Amino acid sequence: MSNPIVRRLPLLIIILLLAALVVYIQWPKAEVAKPKRERVIPVKTVVAAQAEFKDVIEALGTTRANEQVLITSKYADIVDDISFQDGQIVKKGDILVSLNSQEEAAKVRELEANLAESVAQLNRLQDLYRRKATSISLVEEQEAQAKAISAQLLSAKTRLQELTITAPFDGVLGFRQISVGAYINAGSVITSLDDLSVVKVDFSVPERFLPTILPGQTVVAQSTAYQDKSFSGKITSVDSRVDNVTRTLRVRAEIANPGYLLRAGMLLNVRVERQVDNVLLLPESAIIPIEDKHYVFTVEDNKAVRKTISIGRRQLGVIEVVDGLNLGEQVVVEGALKLRPNTSVKILGADS
Repeated sequence: MSNPIVRRLPLLIIILLLAALVVYIQWPKAEVAKPKRERVIPVKTVVAAQAEFKDVIEALGTTRANEQVLITSKYADIVDDISFQDGQIVKKGDILVSLNSQEEAAKVRELEANLAESVAQLNRLQDLYRRKATSISLVEEQEAQAKAISAQLLSAKTRLQELTITAPFDGVLGFRQISVGAYINAGSVITSLDDLSVVKVDFSVPERFLPTILPGQTVVAQSTAYQDKSFSGKITSVDSRVDNVTRTLRVRAEIANPGYLLRAGMLLNVRVERQVDNVLLLPESAIIPIEDKHYVFTVEDNKAVRKTISIGRRQLGVIEVVDGLNLGEQVVVEGALKLRPNTSVKILGADS
């Protein structure tokens, strides 16, 4: 009974092999018949729009006070009183220092008395002259004497006034260099005074920019002391000479300084706005450079479309698009390197 089974075994094996072959041949067809799931690339986009492009020159500048002076004494004397503190803000005419003035005050009183006596004597002589009781020469002599005393009195009053030292303009005082009771010489420095309501900024630019640097142009300055703050001003003058060593041109600008945030001697990063244009700008991340050409991907009907563009000027983070792109198009700024033409995309942040 086993013999028939043995004889039929090869046939069964062949049948099984044929069945497996049919399944093998039919299996890929079944797989191919299944619809493939299309790959969708998530991207971020911006709308191509016009924005201000500021053509600027950058330079380093040093600040100077609008007005600055060292307060000194015109005369040698003893300091009687000091009426200011270090760093004090003062107005024009405020008293800063009073020197010993007793001798000068006494001199003024003496001359005032002498002048009064001389004028009285002059009046008596003039009365006598009108009555023909004296000569004109005596009257003229007394008149000259009165004028001389008057001149001496004016000089004494001026000296007395100059012993009280006042602020010549509004500003901020520096450190005081003297003490009460000290004897100071003529020309001794008492303190410094800076008018910081406006600061002047001197900086240099290459000579090739000479035709485009003009008084009245806007400058924007920044300091490391105030990293999140900008200071705006105007160019006031351009030097008449170009440095023959560095081939640069000195420029001066004035910047309003409310609150006295800027001080003399600070280093500023200055940006001069030469021209402001409205152009089509794109973030640098949207531009794909390949050899000598530049491309961007736009989104149309949820498909990626590659476009060749011409670029122009550059600034930090943005590039001007001269040709090849229309206003209002959705331009891919993130995910562009994963795209190919006609790739399906999903704009992140867009409504589903």
